[in-house]
Amino acid sequence: MTLQVVLASGSASRRAVLAAAGVTAEAVAPNVDEESFRSAMRSEGLPVRDQAMRLAEMKAVRVSQSRAGLVIGGDQMLALGDEAFDKPRDLVEAKSHLTRLSGQSHTLETAIVVCEGGVPVWRHLARPKLTMRTLSPEFIETYVAQCGDALLSTVGAYQLESLGAQLFSRIDGDFFSVLGLPLLPLLDYLRIRKVLAQ
Repeated sequence: MTLQVVLASGSASRRAVLAAAGVTAEAVAPNVDEESFRSAMRSEGLPVRDQAMRLAEMKAVRVSQSRAGLVIGGDQMLALGDEAFDKPRDLVEAKSHLTRLSGQSHTLETAIVVCEGGVPVWRHLARPKLTMRTLSPEFIETYVAQCGDALLSTVGAYQLESLGAQLFSRIDGDFFSVLGLPLLPLLDYLRIRKVLAQ
């Protein structure tokens, strides 16, 4: 019998990436207090990549405790040096994030954990590096006005699959990981588990 795949996420982009790749997955929101958890990890001084991995695991474990099958949890954090950026709370903060990132390189710590029966069975961390071109204040203003509230659902206040492509001069890493799901390693694992054909 084929294992059921469950996505422990409310992320529309992760669901869309899986569906486009032919993976049928039920999406279940993990209902975790991410903000409190992030604050606790940051007060511990945990590196940003470890914060992303712990959050991904927490989401997958939480859903996996009540759902059968392979439960995929993911989290993505933006690291500018040692500083973590979260999704902007409003468009004013989105402008602030873009101003800070302008002309600099940052890393997207993109973690994914698969759990089964409440236990992690596979994990992967992708670390795409993105270099933002120098943005004028006028460009930032126009860009935020054009994109609107859609920017509030992404770390860094950009959507690479649309107008966000205009923000960058260089991207090192795969497109799927930038979108928040390291798809190719995940597909490999699903083939090993016989969820997908070899």
